Amino acid sequence: MLATTLTALAMFSAATAQMTIQVGAEATTSGGIFQYIPNSLNATNGTVITFEFSGAPGNHSVTQSSFADPCTPLAGGFDSGWILLSDAPSTPPLWNLTITDDSKPIWFFCKQLLPMPHCSAGMVGAINAPASGANTFANFQAAALKFQGDSGQSVGGLVGIGASASAGIGPVPTDATVFGEPSGATLAASAASSPTATSPSTATGTSTSTSASGSPTTTTSSASKAGAGFISVVIAAIAGISLV
Repeated sequence: MLATTLTALAMFSAATAQMTIQVGAEATTSGGIFQYIPNSLNATNGTVITFEFSGAPGNHSVTQSSFADPCTPLAGGFDSGWILLSDAPSTPPLWNLTITDDSKPIWFFCKQLLPMPHCSAGMVGAINAPASGANTFANFQAAALKFQGDSGQSVGGLVGIGASASAGIGPVPTDATVFGEPSGATLAASAASSPTATSPSTATGTSTSTSASGSPTTTTSSASKAGAGFISVVIAAIAGISLV
């Protein structure tokens, strides 16, 4: 009887386990702005990974990729969308991702492009990466650092491969903006979810999303560059660089 009870409690604990990953960091943080903290962890099925968007100022995403192509969104993968924070929020926006298949590694990256591509600056993460062999997190990050060009900008969904979310990012502070929400997300107003709502008219890009009918659609988007001027100025000020 006792053994049965302990087994049930262990199963309940595993099913409700929760871990937190910080998205983005401060310029004074060891490792710099472009990172997830921690950037690699192990989690069993049913574990809820809470991504805490607290790096400010910042504009980041959590986008599933693959070991073979760390800076390109994985087809059928999960995607948080971008969230732009102009200042440190009193209540950080959160995004909950539940592990559904712990038998394979889950890889992800930030697809923001400015002031430089975050992925090739090393902003990548992993869940259940092998501790040894060729496909370790260290090798995944090394491949990202060698990536040249812009990372992929397609918009994924709430349900990914090996993990899924039931809702978009929230709560969203009044001084924050969500762009490029994944298909199926319901939290943001239409103005906030429009990739061009507050972005510079000269910044453009192409993204792929899913329509209400489920059909893929390609739209012109500047989501990853929204707020770029503001962020560049802040980072330049921190580094003591003149942009004039």
